[in-house]
This record gives sequence, structure tokens and C-alpha cells, in this order.
Amino acid sequence: MTILMLVVGLFVLTAGAELLVRSASRLATSAGISPLVVGLTVVAFGTSAPELVVSVQSAALGKPDVALGNVLGSNIFNVLFILGVSALIVPLRVSLQLVRIEVPLMIAVSCLTGIFALDGRIGRFDGIVLLTGLLLYTCFSIVMSRRQEAAIRSSQRSDISGTDFDQDPVGRRVSQRWISDTILLLVGLVLLVLGARLFIDSAINIARYLGASELIIGLTIVAAGTSLPEVATSILAAIRGERDIAVGNVVGSNLFNIMGVLGASGCIATQGIPVSETALWLDMPVMIVVAIACLPIFYTGHTIARWEGGLFLAYYLLYTSYLVVSVMIPQWSRSFKITMLFMVIPLTVITLLIEVIRHRRAAKEHMPDE
Repeated sequence: MTILMLVVGLFVLTAGAELLVRSASRLATSAGISPLVVGLTVVAFGTSAPELVVSVQSAALGKPDVALGNVLGSNIFNVLFILGVSALIVPLRVSLQLVRIEVPLMIAVSCLTGIFALDGRIGRFDGIVLLTGLLLYTCFSIVMSRRQEAAIRSSQRSDISGTDFDQDPVGRRVSQRWISDTILLLVGLVLLVLGARLFIDSAINIARYLGASELIIGLTIVAAGTSLPEVATSILAAIRGERDIAVGNVVGSNLFNIMGVLGASGCIATQGIPVSETALWLDMPVMIVVAIACLPIFYTGHTIARWEGGLFLAYYLLYTSYLVVSVMIPQWSRSFKITMLFMVIPLTVITLLIEVIRHRRAAKEHMPDE
């Protein structure tokens, strides 16, 4: 019955996120926000709504380890698994804006969160700072988008100037669409709340039955489950050739997870979100390293090649294997961690540096021709 409730919770969560994303995207587009910004904000924030609801409810219910594990695990899952699988399907092109603005911002807020966690908890002040950052980022994105779309919108307004929406059937259809999309958005939010409650309770019961800590279950089952909307969005975008959306959805979701989800959870939890030694010295650094790893990979030709996607996916499997080993065979966990730190990671860093150097040399060789 517990497993059935877990599956039902995931289904309701996914359905709620789908309704919310579709309706919010149409509302944003109607308001004149560009598709790229819709992907980075509305779609990314919408697909992260399950993480928000699960983490906030976990914090309110006195289960902060689930809230923290969900955010850290989701960010790691988003980059390593989702981008990895998407890039294996088709090499992903990366927008210059992402390389210049969003990825450095993701690295900065990840490092800032690590600094906040050094005292052993994400407190209310930390949460307020993160939420303020999210508000500023969203306002900046919308303002930039409105400026970029100003010429198009002005031409559209000149075409429909003088139109009476009460008499024009097109105007009435637009008005009705706004109403229906708003209703669907509210229904999606309700489904998210209900699905999150089912999902949290059943996941924690399974964790206790298996003997795993709430942090581990948050980093794995809860993180992967609440990231299902991102999985569907990015993989479908990659298949359809909308490669910018596939990458933008992941980066935007990670920004929202840190600033919005963790920020709100830190504000709601009475004593803040405690950060265990394991989370502080393993999972938090992994999240930061994963964010930093995006920059050289995105920098090399503004693409994520198939081999880079395979590298991401292999890292996620290694990380998840370590979490499983630490629970099932704890005596092996130290050897596993040493292997990761002193063999796998250095080899990857060397490979990425070589790729960056090759890219820069290739760029210099083409400069005289240009």
C-alpha cells in the first residue's frame, strides 16, 4: 500500500506540474515574455514546483533533512542525469546568455549556499537572502525580455489598435483563454500539494523500512521523483530540437531550487534547516562541483556533446552508487569515496581542461580567416 501511495503521489505531482507549466507558459507568452525567458523562469519554476511543495511541507512537518536532501539531490540529478540523457539523445546547443549570466549565477548561489551552511544550518536570514535573490533575478529576466520583445509587441499593438474586445470574437477568445489558463494553474497547484503530501509520507515510510536516513531518501527517491517534470520537459525538448529549452529548463530549475525552494524552507522551518556533516562535506560540495563543471562544458563551442552527456550520466550513477553503498555496505563507503576523490574527479578535470585548450586553439586558428 505504501508503494502504491508513492506511485499515486508521483502521478498526481506530475499531473499538477504539467497543468501548471502549460497554463503558466501560455499566460507568460500572452504577457509578452520571450520563449527563452519563459523556459528559464516560468517553465523552470513550474517544473520545480514539486520540489518547492515537498521541501516546504517537509520543513513545516519537522522533517528538514528531506527538505535539504531534496534540493541538493534535485540539483545534482538535474545536471548529471537530465542533461546527460538529453545530450546522449542529441548534442545540446547552449545559449550565449546561459554561459554569460545564468550558469555563473548558478555557481555563485551554489557557493553562497555552501557558505551559509558552514554554521550547520540554513537559517531564516539565509532564506530571506536567497528569496530576495530569486526576486531580483526574476525581475531582471522579465525586464530584459520585455525590452527584447518591445519592437514585436509595438507592431502587434499597432495592428490591433482600436479593437473592442467586447465586440471582437478574437478578443473574447483571448479573454476566455486567460480565464481558463488561470483556473488550470490553480488546479495544478492543488494537485501539487496533494501529491506532495502522499509522496512525502510514503517515501519516508519506505526509508524507515529500509533503514536509510531521511537525508539519503531525500537525495535519491524524493529528488528523482520531484524532478520528473524536468526530465519530461528537457528530454522532449531535446527530441523536438528545442535544445535551448532543454538546457535552460535545467539551469533555471537549479536556480529556483536553491533560491526559491531552499530559501522558502529556511524561512518556514522554526529552527532553520539543519545541515548534517555528511551533507556539508559531501552532498553540498558535489552540488557546487557539478555547477562549476557546467561552465567549461558549456564553454567548449556552446554545446554539450554526447561524450560529455555520457560523462554526466556516469557521474550520477557513481554518486548514487555511493549513497546506496553507504547504506547497504557501510564498510565499503570509505574506499568508494577515496576512489571518487583521487581517481575519477582528477581524470575528469584533466579531460575538461584539454577540451577547453583545444577549443581555444581552434578558435585562434579560425581568427585569420575571419
